[in-house]
Amino acid sequence: MDWGRFAQQMASMARDLLAQDSLAATLERITASATELVDGCDAVGILVLHDKRVETLAPTHPMVTDSDRLQERLGEGPCFDAAHSSHGERVFRISDLTSEQQRWPAYAPQAHKLGLGSMMGFLLFSEDEDLGALNLYSRRPGAFTTTSETAGVLLASHAAVAFSAARTHAQMEQAVATRHIIGEAMGILMDARHLTEEQAFAVLRRYSQEHNIKLREVARRVCESGTV
Repeated sequence: MDWGRFAQQMASMARDLLAQDSLAATLERITASATELVDGCDAVGILVLHDKRVETLAPTHPMVTDSDRLQERLGEGPCFDAAHSSHGERVFRISDLTSEQQRWPAYAPQAHKLGLGSMMGFLLFSEDEDLGALNLYSRRPGAFTTTSETAGVLLASHAAVAFSAARTHAQMEQAVATRHIIGEAMGILMDARHLTEEQAFAVLRRYSQEHNIKLREVARRVCESGTV
């Protein structure tokens, strides 16, 4: 590994991540960078685990999604271990999926049938019941070494910061959009029913609670139809 060149590539990636204009674009740049920066890596994806439900983000190859679905179906695998680990483990490396794995006896042989030879996983975040992990896959057994793992840790550290920043920005944009649409819906009700701001908001909130519909969705319906 040429660490000098790797450092330059990491710096370039960091600049690219800051330049992305959406969370989806940031995640796609993260996974694409992993395939470029880590020797032996054939496919990359970000797995988000909501309790026991799996979501796959920015996969570079269908085998990534297949592996995530397999872990979800079996309830077993590196990311499930990370989610429920009491030791705070943040890195997993399976050197050879063709050999018997005591730790993941069901996942490993079926992952090999998907065309996977080895893999690494790096914890990106763990919040409440949710977990995010960056997963790197190779078709070859023994493709990932301790050097590969070190490179992956450095990459994942940058990715975690970029992921967090992009997600926060996306949440802020969504909050602003929600406030805007609620304000627009309140204005429609105020004009149509001669209500005050407080009364119009109370109408939206009551409808939301009575019908178990999110306030943003109620507001959207008002904006489209002119009434609740």
